[in-house]
Amino acid sequence: MTETGKVFIVGLGPGPDKWLVPEASAALAEADALIGYKPYADRVPERAGLERFPTDNRVELDRARHALALAQAGRKVAVVSGGDAGVFGMAAAVLEAVEQGEAVWRALDIQVVPGVSAVLAAAARLGAPLGHDFCVLSLSDNLKPWEIIAKRLRAAAEGDFVIALYNPASKARPRQIFDAFDLLRETKSGETPVAFARAVGRPDERIVLSDLATADPGLVDMATLVLIGSSETRFVARPGREPWLLTPRSYGLGR
Repeated sequence: MTETGKVFIVGLGPGPDKWLVPEASAALAEADALIGYKPYADRVPERAGLERFPTDNRVELDRARHALALAQAGRKVAVVSGGDAGVFGMAAAVLEAVEQGEAVWRALDIQVVPGVSAVLAAAARLGAPLGHDFCVLSLSDNLKPWEIIAKRLRAAAEGDFVIALYNPASKARPRQIFDAFDLLRETKSGETPVAFARAVGRPDERIVLSDLATADPGLVDMATLVLIGSSETRFVARPGREPWLLTPRSYGLGR
């Protein structure tokens, strides 16, 4: 009987190797098969004994089923995502495939390895924008209707959360980020701080600070993490440098 393998669901972090956590490095070193969307799989160095299965985008469940079938056959499989695999990543796809698939898959050794999510990397660059309650939303309507996205955006704005937006715009979805800003401007003050944090940690990193009234959503692409502050979020000036972004731990107590 073939020995049962295992599945590591690995978050690679936002980009630089220094943000790949040690547990993820260990999982990648143990794996003999690598599955992931090609731009993410390409971030894992070639080495002897590692068979690679890069795929196109939008085939998450196919990737997950392939990984589970390989593990059932005795392979040690690393399924990779950018950032943290549990935040809009492959962890949900693998568990969904387990839920829907072969009964034997539920007995497989499946380990979700945490990673540094884009919102955490961006927050570290910006200062302390997540010092109080915040929420994370994806603007992609590939797997959910825009009506739900708009409902959640409106609720987050009315609840005065700091809002982090993933998947804000792509060539196939250029309008959603403009619609999102129109919606937020109906509820939140135009002075609300806004940050566009693009490709944080990579050579083409770019940080743009603005406010809700004047921010240009046209600057945004899929590599951008968009952060919209709460009513308490403010800029902290620094001589000769970009200001910090601060959301204090207290709420409604003044400055």
